[in-house]
Amino acid sequence: MESAVRKPHLLRRFAWHTAACLLLVSPALCAQPVPALPDLTASVDAGHFVQADADISRALADTQLSQAQRDAYAFQRERMRRIRLDFTLDAAAAQAQVRKQIPDLTDAEFARWDAQGHLEHLDIDGERRWFKRAPSNLFRVSAEARARRAPGVPVPKDGPYETLGPHHEEVVAAALPRPSVVGPQSLTPRHVTVTQSLTVKPDAVPAGETVRAWIPYPRAIPGQQENIRFLGSSGGIAPAQIAPEDTQQRTAYLQAPAVAGQPTQFEVRYELTVYARHTDINPAKVQPTPNDPALQPYLAERAPHVLFTPAMRAFSQRVVGDETNPYRIFEKLFDAVDRIPWAGAREYSTLSNISDYALHAGHADCGQQTLLLITLLRLNGIPARWQSGMVYSDDAVGYNNLHDWGAVYLAPYGWVPMDVTTGRLHSSTPALRDFYMGGLDAYRIAFNDDYDRPLVPAKQYPRSDTVDNQRGEVEWSGGNLYYDQWTYDFQSHMK
Repeated sequence: MESAVRKPHLLRRFAWHTAACLLLVSPALCAQPVPALPDLTASVDAGHFVQADADISRALADTQLSQAQRDAYAFQRERMRRIRLDFTLDAAAAQAQVRKQIPDLTDAEFARWDAQGHLEHLDIDGERRWFKRAPSNLFRVSAEARARRAPGVPVPKDGPYETLGPHHEEVVAAALPRPSVVGPQSLTPRHVTVTQSLTVKPDAVPAGETVRAWIPYPRAIPGQQENIRFLGSSGGIAPAQIAPEDTQQRTAYLQAPAVAGQPTQFEVRYELTVYARHTDINPAKVQPTPNDPALQPYLAERAPHVLFTPAMRAFSQRVVGDETNPYRIFEKLFDAVDRIPWAGAREYSTLSNISDYALHAGHADCGQQTLLLITLLRLNGIPARWQSGMVYSDDAVGYNNLHDWGAVYLAPYGWVPMDVTTGRLHSSTPALRDFYMGGLDAYRIAFNDDYDRPLVPAKQYPRSDTVDNQRGEVEWSGGNLYYDQWTYDFQSHMK
């Protein structure tokens, strides 16, 4: 290694860094080296917030950092703020929430479920804090807790298409028998009109400042969602600006000045036709993945959320074993991920590696399960990709919810849908049981064909959701507006 004496620019950089550090941070901290970003990220993950904050200050004092590096370090400070908004409960508050369903909860029960990981917590600088949804999630991840619920306590209901129903039977019955190998069929179309809105709370933005809003908007996907027609918008100083058709996370953009004491509301309206999808897959006909350059992006790692870590490789080996048939590998991995209990999720922007989180947390929501399955499939040489949006129902049911799912490439069938969170349906009929291993219902609109992709027009500040885009995004010249500063709504009606 060459000495710094032979590289005067290194001495100059050190001098500049030292001077800036002494002005902005304490002399004691300046003596410590600036941590690498992965080390800082791990420190935040571990709840060492005081140390991480000091490390960020030292890093930002380095005048040689690029703007991208400065933004990455600064976001770790914002991530800590968001984590605190997720982990709002102390022990008394967490127990009080559980007692709403188990009035005679004992301290020993709470401590045991906490030690078993059934109550998600984080020790922030030595103080244990519980995730605000941990008490309700407890009854999804622990059979013992479910059995302890008081009589008459309402049980959480699944969405209308998460269990076997008439629509699944309608789709399978409509599928045409095809002797030759083909891809997914498009069936049972539903024509739907949608109104989506985003409302910024009064005085979240100073009066007169421009509020910029991005509302999710679908793109045409042949055979899945077609005939998209924009019906109008309101709330903006001009009609909504619809992102180009090829935008992977498509939105309708609006802006308007904030008015003192009043909410700022934006709305878009559109209609489209949504198709169910069904693929009659014969596992014996599935072939190895072809060497097609177009598939390479869907076989690769993509930091930070799709990484082939040692733990991921070990899990894959345990599940897949010596299987070589791509469909059978898909089937094994699908079932393994489906066995992870669903639970309400932390905000994605607070998680440093979502697939790894889903592998270890003991529970996961739809996007976390989907990213885990995508990672495992790619690790096994099977192309996989992301899709997400909103699920809804017929008008009489009045249901809607955020949802994530994906697609897997199985030669010679091509890209076929998958929904690991809904998983296998309870049926002795294979086509119904495996409905979501190659098929989709006709009650979902896709807004995103990939995760973590730029919005159009570009957002200036870090997004509230750095991965997905189902609720929308808002900012003004002073920064991003997080979820505690605005609300969203989605209304659908069948035509």
